[in-house]
Formats: sequence, structure tokens, C-alpha cells
Amino acid sequence: MLYSRQNREPLRFLPDESRSLPPPNLTDPRILYLGFLGYCTGLLDNYIYRRPVLKAGLHRQLLYVTAFYFAGYFLVKRHDYVCAVRDRDMFEYVKLHPEDFPEEKGISLILRVKKKKEAGRGGSRL
Repeated sequence: MLYSRQNREPLRFLPDESRSLPPPNLTDPRILYLGFLGYCTGLLDNYIYRRPVLKAGLHRQLLYVTAFYFAGYFLVKRHDYVCAVRDRDMFEYVKLHPEDFPEEKGISLILRVKKKKEAGRGGSRL
């Protein structure tokens, strides 16, 4: 089986090293959006089974919202962990290969490279 990282454990949603990260904010828009999708799923379920869409099965709608919110919390937590691992690996690479990355900091380096590319193409195209 091919993995993107070495020594990756299969079938682990969140490894133990993810515990060092702070938990996601409970009002994170991504989590709230998934809770809203749970509510819409409850409405769709009522519509499919030809029940009154907004009034029937409020307990079922609450169950969907809770389940989707719970799943969204762990998906956001997993996404934060994956981004933290990627950042850690990137910064480690930058430390190991300083010759590839000059000492200039911030956006000035990006703008200087962009200006050189535009100058090589003959300026901006309108």
C-alpha cells in the first residue's frame, strides 16, 4: 500500500501526537456548517418520506444536527493535525536546505520573484 508519509500507521484517524494540538473552537464555521448540513439532512429525510418537512420528527432533526456536528468536530481536528504535520515537515525541510531559501523574509521575496518573471516575459499583459 502506498502512503504519502513514511511510517504512517494505517486505520488511525488521529494519532497520539495530535493530542498536543489545541482543540478546535466549538463555534468554528466549518463545524457549524456541518451541523447545518445535518439539519438539512433531517429536512430532506422528512421530504423523502412525505412527512411535513419542518414539523415532523424534531427529535430526528436534532439527532442529525448532533451527529453531523460531532463528526464535523473530529474532521476539523483531523484537518488541523494534517496541516500541522505538513507545516512541521516543511519547516524541517527549510532548516535542512537553507541554500534553497535566501534570508529575505516576508512578502518582499515573493514580490521580487514575481517582478523578475514579469520582466522576463516583457511586462504585464493587458
